[in-house]
Amino acid sequence: MTQREFDLVLYGATGFAGGLTAQYLADVAGDARIALAGRSADKLQAARAALGGAASDWPLLIADAGNSSSLADLAARTRVVVTTVGPYTRYGLPLVAACAAAGTDYADLTGETMFIRDSIDRYHEQAAGNGARIVHSCGFDSVPSDLTVFALYRRAADDGAGELVDTDLVLRSFAGGVSGGTAASMLEVMRTSSTDPAARAAMLDPYTLSPDRAREPELGAQPDVRWRRGGEIAPELAGTWTGAFAMAATNTRIVRRSNALLDYAYGRRFTYAEQMSCGHSPVAPVAAALLTATNAAALGLGGRYFDKIPDGLLERVLPKPGTGPSERTRERGHYRVETYTTTTSGRRYVATMAQQGDPGYKATAVLLGECGLALALDRDRLSNLLGVLTPAAAMGDALLTRLPAAGVVLETTALNSH
Repeated sequence: MTQREFDLVLYGATGFAGGLTAQYLADVAGDARIALAGRSADKLQAARAALGGAASDWPLLIADAGNSSSLADLAARTRVVVTTVGPYTRYGLPLVAACAAAGTDYADLTGETMFIRDSIDRYHEQAAGNGARIVHSCGFDSVPSDLTVFALYRRAADDGAGELVDTDLVLRSFAGGVSGGTAASMLEVMRTSSTDPAARAAMLDPYTLSPDRAREPELGAQPDVRWRRGGEIAPELAGTWTGAFAMAATNTRIVRRSNALLDYAYGRRFTYAEQMSCGHSPVAPVAAALLTATNAAALGLGGRYFDKIPDGLLERVLPKPGTGPSERTRERGHYRVETYTTTTSGRRYVATMAQQGDPGYKATAVLLGECGLALALDRDRLSNLLGVLTPAAAMGDALLTRLPAAGVVLETTALNSH
């Protein structure tokens, strides 16, 4: 890439998630050349002033998703664009287009599967041809999923233990709030599914995001909604119960795309699922069943009949875009995931990833900020892949170093010796 004016531009810096990401970058980015971008000069100035001394000289750029020339100018001036402006189905593709055309790397927070599919179909080849990495899902969705599996792959390869086979993520603990941006994205996913039968059918395919569907192995049903005893996943979870995890439908497809982009380095028999632990109390199986039923209803009925709900009804009761949980909630939040795998040699491993801070906001600001900095500053440690990528496929090795240095627990453990 030719020399650019900025290492990184944060687009959406005046929003809730954008403001948290800006603060994180101000705290850790050091001498990196950073600019803030958004629609309003006044709001950008206020946002910059709130960040403190490290960001006081950061330039401000005016850009609007409805103005393609402003997005083209933004993309042309920087190595990397990090965007928090969603719902991405509604606002995201013009910026992807600008970055693909300019050969500029890009990272976002989307959990909207069909937006990612559209990005692949429209811009993968152009981005690859121009030397750009378009990296979706760089927050709590889907870095813990993608990176724990990548870490397991690296550990198994280092140990000569063979390829990954049965692999399951379990969300063991979680505390945090929901913001208007997350709510808006969830509504957008259901709106797309209910109004587009082709999109609804695609969402049922475990390989929705595959770069080449015909090359994918046929491994039977890989459902996103599961009610299981923990012991069925790993002996270490005996006595616990697990239910459906709300973001499994997005995260699993990101992980499977990573495997395909990496030329099936995880394995041709690699299967992947996600669950949420409900503990081991006497009510745990009931709680797991209710959780699974609720998710099944949201995916099935919501995806088919969402367009029958009167316009604006849910928007009136859900948090508004640009809002989010309180500082107290953000500070007290946390998550811990454990991803278990068995390899073709019979070796078993678990990868653990954990952070303090609200998963969707404080923790996500760290993940997105570090993804942006990896793209901008760790270019010798990025993969040689280009186009529309996943976090693991684009920068897995860089993140395995960066995230622990940023206070994220990320470790792998062997569970047997044969």
